[in-house]
Amino acid sequence: MPTAYILVNCTLGSEEKIISEISKLPDVKEVRGTYGVHDIFIKVRSENTESMNHVITNKIRKIPGITSTVTLVVIEEQGGKG
Repeated sequence: MPTAYILVNCTLGSEEKIISEISKLPDVKEVRGTYGVHDIFIKVRSENTESMNHVITNKIRKIPGITSTVTLVVIEEQGGKG
């Protein structure tokens, strides 16, 4: 199962609404507001790469208020715990 971590920047004050929208997506396993350079952290785990790409590109990145994302796709064969 492919996994990706997404770091999100959004417009000021839109964090809670965006987190609420993201948490409704079935492939999203974790979503948290964060301090620092990025505003929101998301963990996505999908059945296959095509599904993961669809969720990231067509669901998450198109949510109003999101200004930028950084997507980190996991190398399943390296490291990991859980």
